Amino acid sequence: MTAPSLPGLLPELEVVRKDFPILERVLAGGVPLVYLDSANTSQKPQVVIDAMVDHLERHNANIARAMHQLGAESTVAFEESRDKVAAFIGAPDRDEVIFTKNASEALNLAANTLVWAGERQVRPGDEVVITEMEHHSNIVPWQLLTQRTGATLRWFGLTDDGHLDLSNIDDLITERTKVVSLTWVSNMLGTINPIAEIARRAHQVGALVVVDASQAAPQLPIDLAAMPAEERPDLMAFTGHKVVGPTGIGVLWGSRAVLDQLPPFLGGGEMIETVRMEGSTYAPIPHKFEAGTPPIVEAIGLGAAVDYLGHLGMDAVHAHEQAITAYALEGLASVPGMTILGPTDAAQRGGAIAFELEGVHPHDIAQVLDSRGVAVRAGHHCAKPAHARYGVQSSTRMSSYLYTTPAEIDALVDGLEYTRSYFKLG
Repeated sequence: MTAPSLPGLLPELEVVRKDFPILERVLAGGVPLVYLDSANTSQKPQVVIDAMVDHLERHNANIARAMHQLGAESTVAFEESRDKVAAFIGAPDRDEVIFTKNASEALNLAANTLVWAGERQVRPGDEVVITEMEHHSNIVPWQLLTQRTGATLRWFGLTDDGHLDLSNIDDLITERTKVVSLTWVSNMLGTINPIAEIARRAHQVGALVVVDASQAAPQLPIDLAAMPAEERPDLMAFTGHKVVGPTGIGVLWGSRAVLDQLPPFLGGGEMIETVRMEGSTYAPIPHKFEAGTPPIVEAIGLGAAVDYLGHLGMDAVHAHEQAITAYALEGLASVPGMTILGPTDAAQRGGAIAFELEGVHPHDIAQVLDSRGVAVRAGHHCAKPAHARYGVQSSTRMSSYLYTTPAEIDALVDGLEYTRSYFKLG
């Protein structure tokens, strides 16, 4: 597809698109793929695919344990990926990067270890604060934690225009607050949350700040080391498959001071210092939290992915997302019967836009669009409380990324107009 000129787009966008082989796909019926489901999972550039295939073909071995050349090569590649991820998020210390299987596991690691974490332990009478816009992966672990410990779960509500309601922040975050956990960028509303402001308030009362960066890491420049200590999260999770990397790999970053306080999450090989029948001692971070054989090839793919994003430049990726999002918001607003959920200012949101089309069920919208090659998501997007807040059971969601063109947004808008005519809505 030829992209019209639009200020802020990545330079040589058509060249970038050629890095992603799946974007050349022609679907059933001879229609070209228009992929607008990147908040669900991003597509993968050839360099990521090649890195993973090369490792499997030439270097495959377990890490840390095998005392031979392949084992050494595999270990080096795995740890180099940790270095790359640390650089990507500006981690102050590369050993603060923990590999998990996804962001959900990273958030569950945080919640579960706080059940028995010494001075960080959550106890009866303590409070955990989340928000109404969270993905289920940042709701359910904290529900389980408070149910198991007798603590109380509280949450920020939402304003009518899709922002966090901070009017009662001093009532929600108090001396009883042990943990504040929230998303940086909403996967449904697209809202970019004021992480720094909330972290400052939480740290004033000694609370731990956990941030779900699954939608932020793909599109916002992150430099943890450059953030003032009082504004920096204590723990931050994101997933590989949304940053043009593979599935099966996630990241938990945590400050060394906090990670050293947390007990192991899983027991097994490589997380130990020594094991005796009477008891065990544990390896230092990051290995304390990486029991068993890790996702080696996936970590190497993630390393290649963040290298790729670094080459493009995250400032440029963010500018591209804002430009495409603004274009999409304008196009969607032109469709009769359209209601956009969340902020309508592209500067206040990420690239995921959930919407309702009056008179048509989201699943029907997605099916008609799919017949025209346009891939979107329909459902509750693992954010049922946020949908309930706005009185809807489900929505349709389009989500752009660094390879999205204005022409693809035009195809979406044309597809929605066709959907209206298909269902005889005018």
